[in-house]
Amino acid sequence: VCVRESVFLSEASREMEEDEEELSGGEEADLRSSSGRGSLLTRRGITLRVLLKDGLVEPGDGVLTIHYLGKNFVGDLLNDGKIRWVETGQIFNSPSAWATHCKRLVNPAKKSGCGWASVRYRGQKLVQYKTTWLHKYQTPNRDLVCFSSLLFSSLLFYSLLFSSLLFSSTKCKKQIFFTVTDVMVSRRTDRERIPVRYCTLGTRDAARDPHTLVELSAFSAINRFQPFNVAVSSNVLLLMDFHCHLTTSEVVGYLGGRWDTNTQLLTVLRAFPCRTRLADRDSASAVEEEICQNLFLRGLSLVGWYHSHPRGPALPSLQDIDSQMDHQLRLQGSNNGFQPCLGIICGPYYHGNQGVASTITPFWVVPPPEQRPNDYGIPVAVEVTYVQDNFLTSDVLNEMMLLVDYYRSAPDLVQFNQYWCPDTTMMDKIKGSLSCHAPKDQAYSQILEHVYSQLSSMQ
Repeated sequence: VCVRESVFLSEASREMEEDEEELSGGEEADLRSSSGRGSLLTRRGITLRVLLKDGLVEPGDGVLTIHYLGKNFVGDLLNDGKIRWVETGQIFNSPSAWATHCKRLVNPAKKSGCGWASVRYRGQKLVQYKTTWLHKYQTPNRDLVCFSSLLFSSLLFYSLLFSSLLFSSTKCKKQIFFTVTDVMVSRRTDRERIPVRYCTLGTRDAARDPHTLVELSAFSAINRFQPFNVAVSSNVLLLMDFHCHLTTSEVVGYLGGRWDTNTQLLTVLRAFPCRTRLADRDSASAVEEEICQNLFLRGLSLVGWYHSHPRGPALPSLQDIDSQMDHQLRLQGSNNGFQPCLGIICGPYYHGNQGVASTITPFWVVPPPEQRPNDYGIPVAVEVTYVQDNFLTSDVLNEMMLLVDYYRSAPDLVQFNQYWCPDTTMMDKIKGSLSCHAPKDQAYSQILEHVYSQLSSMQ
């Protein structure tokens, strides 16, 4: 992955930040002709009328506000879900329409309004009421769908809670808002999945396989700047790659680090593997609490997540794209400023990889164009600087041994004495891949031999 060396223009970054807030621009989207709340209703299908009907908001005079570049705008929420601008009496059908109109009065070059993220109802962003609606009413329409959202949402809440306690002495007031989407990740099949180009997807189709893989675009290809720089520790890659090699099933984990608003640099310093089965809801709370405590004790923040495609390309599926967009929204909505959320996919056993090294793909999702709110988000490759650590830390070694113990009796444990290809065993494969993330101190190899011997004893 290339290293971005140029300094991004502040105005371009700010514009990107504002555009990214509009993760749900399709207020008038089709509700998928479903009956009852048990059906799948996407975030884009929720309108002000839905929030009014279900009592999350109430009509009223002056309850809606926009603050943009020093200017304040006030609106009335009408009984039919429309917005009346107090100053002129104009009626707008959606938050985006009103926000776009107001922002263009201040900045004629403004292309979108970021309505749900810009408009506040009684001081709180509308997007937060939308997320509350999802938490309150949405239930999965299939037995196995996106477990990572469950852990990520609750983990975000815990990390914010600990952060607020940590900084309470400075009287730093933080708005804590979270939701738990009670869903699980479906297990991939071993059949070959051919990636498709994003431009071939078009409008969302409920009949399309959510496991369809999508090729990544470049920021430059969609006329964007990457709005942040990323640096990832080699120990993060080593632990993540080790975790993904242990099982033929998908795994998930989280990324801890720091976000510097001044330099727009996201530094990923720790990986936190989830030692749980993807369909095990009962263990989720214990896992997220343990990870949160580890984040807190190390003074780190939740900055992203990773998961594996054991035998397939390390490219996002349609389901991964939606999960990443949800994670970006939750993390961005955790404070008053922009904070990126990095997604990483690791493909350890895909035979299309070059050599024994796993393919590791950092990615992000750009919302679809405002005029096409029912399209999928656009998955883009994130350019990353990989920083080589000097040592293999005791924290990483401890996590590796805990993973060995966890998967020791697992039915989907990789058989390391079997062959990955005619001249390479699974053990050779994992050793070769991990050597790509080796710390500068070569003493690590002796330490890892102990780990490998534990893997061999599990067969």
